[in-house]
Order: sequence, then structure tokens, then C-alpha cells
Amino acid sequence: MLRSLFQDVHVQSLMLAERACVYNMLINLMETREAELKGLGADFVFGFVQSMDGERDPRNLLLAFQIAKNITVRGYDLGKFTEELFEVTSCYFPIDFNPPANDPHGITKEELIRALRAVLTGTPQFAEFLLPLLIEKLDSDVQSAKLDSLQTLTAGVQQYEHKDLAEFLEGLWASLRREVFQTSSEKIESAALAALIALTSCLSRSVLNSDSEDSLSSFLDLVLKDCRHHLCEPDLKLVWPSAKLLQASCSASNRASHIVAAAVMPSLIEQYNNRTQCSHRRTLLEVSQRFLQSVKTGQSSESEESVFSAYRDSLCSMVFSALAESNSSLQITAASVLTSLAQQTGLLSDSDVEVAVDHLTRLLLTDEDERVSVSVVECAGALAELQPAAFVTRMIPKLKEEMFTVQDNRDVSELHSHHAVRQRCLSALAAVSIQPSIIQESTPVILEVLSSAHTGSVGFSVDEVVLACRSLQKIAEQVRDTEETGQCFHDVIIPRLLSLALQAALQGERSSGHHSLLVEEVFLSALVPVISTSCSRLQPMLAEKTASRAVSLFLDGDVSFLPDNSFPSNIKLLKDQRGESWSQSQLVCLLMGCVCSLPRSVDVPQMEQLLTQLEEMSCTCSHRLSYASAAKCFAGLINKRPHGESLDSLIQRTMKRVCRELDCTSSPVRTQAFTLLIWVAKALLLRYHPLFTALTDKLFSLLDDADLGPMAADGFSLLMSDSPDVLNRSCHADVRIMYRQRFFSENSAKLVQGFNAAPQEKKPNYLKALSNIVNKLPKQVQVTELPALLSLLLEALTCPDQGVQLSTLSCLEPVLVNPPTVLIQQLEALVNRLTALVCSPVMTVRIASIRCIHAVSSFPVHEVLPFRARVLRALAPPLDDKKRLVRREAVQARAEWFLVGSPGGR
Repeated sequence: MLRSLFQDVHVQSLMLAERACVYNMLINLMETREAELKGLGADFVFGFVQSMDGERDPRNLLLAFQIAKNITVRGYDLGKFTEELFEVTSCYFPIDFNPPANDPHGITKEELIRALRAVLTGTPQFAEFLLPLLIEKLDSDVQSAKLDSLQTLTAGVQQYEHKDLAEFLEGLWASLRREVFQTSSEKIESAALAALIALTSCLSRSVLNSDSEDSLSSFLDLVLKDCRHHLCEPDLKLVWPSAKLLQASCSASNRASHIVAAAVMPSLIEQYNNRTQCSHRRTLLEVSQRFLQSVKTGQSSESEESVFSAYRDSLCSMVFSALAESNSSLQITAASVLTSLAQQTGLLSDSDVEVAVDHLTRLLLTDEDERVSVSVVECAGALAELQPAAFVTRMIPKLKEEMFTVQDNRDVSELHSHHAVRQRCLSALAAVSIQPSIIQESTPVILEVLSSAHTGSVGFSVDEVVLACRSLQKIAEQVRDTEETGQCFHDVIIPRLLSLALQAALQGERSSGHHSLLVEEVFLSALVPVISTSCSRLQPMLAEKTASRAVSLFLDGDVSFLPDNSFPSNIKLLKDQRGESWSQSQLVCLLMGCVCSLPRSVDVPQMEQLLTQLEEMSCTCSHRLSYASAAKCFAGLINKRPHGESLDSLIQRTMKRVCRELDCTSSPVRTQAFTLLIWVAKALLLRYHPLFTALTDKLFSLLDDADLGPMAADGFSLLMSDSPDVLNRSCHADVRIMYRQRFFSENSAKLVQGFNAAPQEKKPNYLKALSNIVNKLPKQVQVTELPALLSLLLEALTCPDQGVQLSTLSCLEPVLVNPPTVLIQQLEALVNRLTALVCSPVMTVRIASIRCIHAVSSFPVHEVLPFRARVLRALAPPLDDKKRLVRREAVQARAEWFLVGSPGGR
């Protein structure tokens, strides 16, 4: 059959469909009769070459390339037709096919490129033909041809042996060097470096015999000859491309890294020691770091000695001398290099780590450059993970001593500097607290900061107290979830934090003298995520103990587990709180942190009583933080309760009470009832509970309320936003996917109907609610849903509330990129409203409106040309705006509008 096909049929004279039939026949035979085809020897290859020679249709080319790939990859005998097969396929390289618009076949240029590349790189027998072709194509001025050639080279050499490359090494190196030295594109530079890595890796696989030439050494000699001398010129621009080429070679294999490091590192070290300019020394340090990082990726195992072991002392000396300099950029670079040294086995001895820790500690305590402190803190965190002992004995004691130094008789600037040092110390304590041994030393220091802030003995500021909480939160986030660290948080940190907060609350009620910082709302708001993060990561047994302790403290006044246990026995944190003892009642936010962050599998004890007390507090307490936290805690617990009649009856009972208060316009606790309503609604929305609809209907009805209408409109933003401290996935809440889209699809029509029926003075509430909902939808959903709501959104732009204006503009901007027909039809109204906002008193509104006007310039020319003069006049005042960001946006938008209708413009 095949002989008849190849001898009697001239395939390329057939119609497209018949040619496809031939190719499909060959593919089927290769799948089912491969042994017989291979029995034909080179005759089959010759027949195929004749069949595809001259093929032009991309659909048939994909089939032909598949056959050619099978021939090269599956070991068919190419015989004397190797070059013919290569020629008949390589004539399409590089692919320059561009599919026509609305191509029904969906064939892409990338598909053809991949298919052809698989053929050309399928066999080492093509090497002698492919490599000269690639060298030739790399001389092309067409960027896509260069990129395709480099990627094909990378794929090809992975199949080759060193003997396949031998005669082409100089030409390949010259081409790769040129693409990095004279690059016009980052993408091409990256592809050239990847090809160099693959090439060096291929040569590294060669087996050395006593009588054979070492191909790797010969090739690296070429690389070193052209690049090494540029490293001695750190002020010239060729130092970086040379370094990149050497680093790529270095990362290819262990053997290559030894050759390159031996040739380069002594020169870099000598240069560093001989140079005096900080900019030169920094460049040399950065180059050294790139080599460290490149070798790290090429090391075969962690236990293997580093390539740089011979230069360990010199590298450490370079880093330590740079850290001792006064130049900030040099210090930052040195800290980064120190991190790289720590990440390789054996490059830092214990004594080196101690010296490094001393340098880092000194910089933290003395250097006021924020960039330096950030880099030092990052470096300290990396070192602490590997060498914790030095931080326990050397850094933490010095940081503690500095933080607790009393600054009584200092002027304002010195006090400000001391506060800055304290803040750096707290950030460093958090960064280094990764290993359990460090956590056991660092957390008591941070807890002592909070204790001192409570007593007022050392003069800590509110900012420092908040930063101390954030440091504890960071420690809770980054520590490994082990029993040891969990025990530390359960037994020490959480009880201590609860104890300090309770002491401050009780002191605030007993004394009118010293005012503790720990009763401030800003402190409690920072403390909640510390507790919730800690509790969310506890192991099940510890989580249940923590829940039991927290509930017994707040319900029963059980203080037995708290340290410094000198509390009165009649503490009632959740009872009879009517505003007189707000410093106690606001501690309910800490209960929320404890019980609402636990996994759903953990049983919270006394749940019914707890929910009753929380509902009571949220509906009766007059202190804002207290009733809001109680409502959030109630909602957090409701969200995790299992489905059933018990939950439904609880929600209905709560709703009945809430609605009673909301329906009574003279009730003094309407705000409290609304707060509970919105949080319970969010808890049910997240889990798709069927009773959520009743709460939604109540919320919509409140948009017409004279007092609560604006608050109800803002409530929709809370419903659609991620809450940071409760009802989120990190707190193990029951959050279903796409709950925002579901809420929008079920309620957008109600919102439109309500807007149309509402009196004029209540319409802004509906617009604000709509804007809050739409603004929180994913962008792709906005684009599809906005056309139906366009008239309302245009109305929202005239709303006097600037928050509504801003959120509406942010909704419109992505839609304007690919405007729907309905938007173009409303262009007059859109332009009028946007131009009216470019002089808004709020900077963010001015910027957003100008960006939208800018986007409108890309609409069809015949649609926007009539508005050109009007828009240019409107954009003139923002050119003189007092804010630079506004001026920049106005310049860009005005330039585009000037081009509307011009021959070279849009």
C-alpha cells in the first residue's frame, strides 16, 4: 500500500483534504503497524519526504510535523536521507505564520512552533544541520526569529552529546555572547542565558578519557577569555552582561561551577580589597552574590561541600568590612550577600555567625536609615533559621537592654530616635523568632514591653505597643505548627495577654490616676489578630483547652489560669454591662479572637449560654467597641454551627429581637441592633444559609429609614468585603465559593426596584448600596453585569457622597477598556458626568475620573470625535493641579484626546 502511495501518487498535486487523508493514513499506520514501517528502512523516510515536500497548509503541516517527529523520536532508520528529512522540515523554520482573523480552525503560531521544534530537536543526527541553521538565524534582525532559535537550541542540546557540538562551539558562543552583550530585549537575554546553561550542561555530561579533549574546559576557556576581564572594570556597563554569562555557565553543573569559580573569585576578591570607592565595592559584592546564588541552584546535594569553601574567609571578610562601612547601599548589599552565604553549607562557621550577629545588632541600634534596617531585619531572619544559638546569646539580650533603657532627660530629637530604635528592635525580634529556642527568649521580651506599657514605667508609646502586638502576630504566623510552639502560646503567651488586658481594664475602673495604654481601642484591635492567629494554628487538644479557658473566664469569671492572679473573684465580663464599665465590656473582642478562630471540629463549651450573653451584650451595651465585638463574636460562632433546627430557631429568635428594636424608631439601641443584624447576615451569607434572605429583605427595607439608611448602605460593603479579624478562611469560617456573585445575582433586581420606588431624598442610599456591592465583585463579573446597571451607575456619579463617586468610578474603569454597545449609546451622559468630576475636592476622585476619560478616548473614533473639544477644555484645569499624581494623569489623558481623529492617532 505504501509503495503504491509513494510511487504512483504525487501527494502535493492533490487537494487539501486528500493530502490530509494521506498524512492521517501514515499516522494511523505508525500507531498500528510500526514494525512493518521500520522494516521498509530508509525507503519509508524517502517516501514521506516526497509526500510533504512543498506542503503549505498549516492544518496539514501539523500532521506532517507529527509524522516527522515520530520518525526522529521513535528510532526509524533515516539512512542516507537524514539531510533530506531535515531540509524538508527546516525550510519552515522559523515559523512566521499568523492566523487570519476569525480563523475557524484555531491553529496558532505557537502550536506550529512547538510541533516543528519537536521535529528539529528529536534526534542528534540533525545536529550537524541544525546548529549552523540556528547560528545563521541568530543573526536575524527579527526578534521572534532570535527567540525561536534560542529556545530551539536549548531544547536541542538537551538531546546531544559533546561530540555533536564540538565543531560549532565557537560560533554558538559568539552568537550567545552577542545576544547578552547587545541585547534589545529582556526576553531574548533570558533565552540566551538559558541556552548557555543547557549548552554547558551538555558539555558537562561528557566522559573524560586520557586521550580525549575536555570539551567543557575548552568551551569555558572561550567564555572566560571574553568575560573575565570585564569584571575588573566595575564602573563600566559590560560588567553585568559578563557576570550574567559567567553565572549562567557556573550554574550549569558542579564541574562548571568549580572551573568558573576558580577563575573568577580570586580576581573579584582582589578587586574588592584594592578598590576604595563604595560604588565599585558594592558592584563587586553584588557580582559575588550572583555567583553564590547561581552555584546554589547547581549544587547536587546539601551535604556536599560548597564550591566557594576555599574562599570562605575572604568572602566573610568582604561582607564584614562592608557592614562596618558608613555607606548605606554598601551595607544593604552586604546584608544580602550574608544571607546568600548562610544558605550554602559550610560557608559560615559558628564564629562567623557570631561576628555577623554582632554587626547586625550594631546596625539595628545605631543606623537610622530605614532601608538598612529593613535589609538587616531580613538578613537576621534568614540567619536565625539556620543558626539560632547566636541570636539567643548575643542579639536578644542587647535588644532587650536597649528597649528598656529609660530616657528621662533627653531632648525631643533624641527621644524620637530612641522610639525609632525600639521599633526596629521589635521588628527584629519578630523576624528572628522562627526556631522554638529563639521564640522562648524573644516572646517574654515582647510581653515585658506590654507589661511596662501597662505600668508606665519605661515610657512606651502607643505606636510601640501596637508594633509589639504585630510582632507577636508575625511570630504566630511564621512559626512551625509544632506541639512545642503551640504549648508556648497556649500556656504562656495567650494567658499573659489576657491577664494584662484584664489588669488594665480593672485598673481603669478603680483609678482615675494613671491611664494604662492597654485599655486603648487601638491596642485591643492589634491584640485580637495575635490571639486569633495563635488559636487558629493550635493543635486540636490545645485548641479545646484554650476555648474552655476563654469561655470560663468570660462567662464564669474563672481567672485561675491567668498569671499574676490577683484579680477579684466577682468578675462578670459579659453580664450587666450597660456602659458604666466599658473597659471591661470591650474585652469581649479578645473572646472573639479566642473562640471564633478555632477549627470547626473544636467544640466550644457552654455554647447556648455564651450565645445568649453575646446577644444580650450586642443589643444593650452602649459602648461601640463592646457591642460591635459582641455582634462579631456571635456571628463567628453562628457561622460554624451545624445545620439543624437548633440553629434555625436561634436565628429566628435573634431576628425577632433585632426587628423589634429596628421597627421602634424611638429605641435607644437601634444602632446596636443594626450592627448585630449585619454581622449575622454576613455569617449566613458566607455559608449559603436559607434564612439569609429574610435578613437581606430587612436590610433593603432599612435603606428607606431616615436614621439608619446611610448606615444600611454602608452595610452592603461589609457584607461583600473580607473581614480581617473574623469570618474569614484563616479563622476556619464556613466560606462558600462565589458567595459575592450569588448575592449580586439574587439581589440586584431588588436594588433596582427599590431605587425606582424610593423618594428622591432616599435614592442616594440605593446608589451607595449598589456601588458598594458592584465594587467588591470580581472584575470579570463586573464587565458582564454592569451594562444592565449602567443607568444607575451613571446616576451614582452625580451622588454627592464622594465615597460613592470613587467606588463607582473604579467599577467603570475596567468596563471602559472593552465598552459594551449600551455604554457607547450613553456616551453623552458618561462624558458629562466624568468631566464634572475632574475638579472634585478629593484627589482620588479626580485621578479616577481622569483615568476613565482617558479610557473613553479608545472608543470608536466616530463616536468620541464630537466630544474632543469639550474633553480637552475639561482636562485643562487638572494640568495645574497642586497634586503631581493628578497632573500626570491629566497630561496622559489629554495627549490621547489630542490624537483622536488625527491620521496617526486612534
